Amino acid sequence: MLIETDRLRLRPLTNDDLPTLIRFRADAEVSRYIGGAPMQSPEMVARRLKFYLSCHERYGFGMCAINTKADDVMVGWGGIQPLEESGEIEVGYGFAQAYWGHGYATETAAACLRYGFEQVGLARIVAVAIPANINSRRVMEKIGMRFEREAQHYDSTCAVYASTRAEFVPRAGLYVAQAA
Repeated sequence: MLIETDRLRLRPLTNDDLPTLIRFRADAEVSRYIGGAPMQSPEMVARRLKFYLSCHERYGFGMCAINTKADDVMVGWGGIQPLEESGEIEVGYGFAQAYWGHGYATETAAACLRYGFEQVGLARIVAVAIPANINSRRVMEKIGMRFEREAQHYDSTCAVYASTRAEFVPRAGLYVAQAA
């Protein structure tokens, strides 16, 4: 799985990305909406990376490293993967705080939806966020996902958004996913 947008390149994570993921996820602001500090210990992040790697092996897609195309710097992680609680395919993303506010989450999520629908052939993709995570919820709405319900995911009550292949409308000229 390789996805490119105008500014970003998503590539499968590797074990070599573990130190960077640990550093990103150790930041209190980054971890606030992804389980908090207790869920971001180096051991927990290593366990999560193993899950991400297993998704790529099993399904051919999963969470990816997100690098800028301009300077090839890893700025976050994102992709599509099964939700452990339900098996539904979710789009997810997270970024180092230094890269917030650049539109990378919207660009990543839109490209991942397009990849999931057009390349993988998925019929439906969901996204989940802690209800107080207004910025993530805005991203979901910007890419055309609709709020469905609240449900338990990742040991938290989450707002669940969804989009189907039939509902998905690629934004003209924006965030085009290219399978490379």
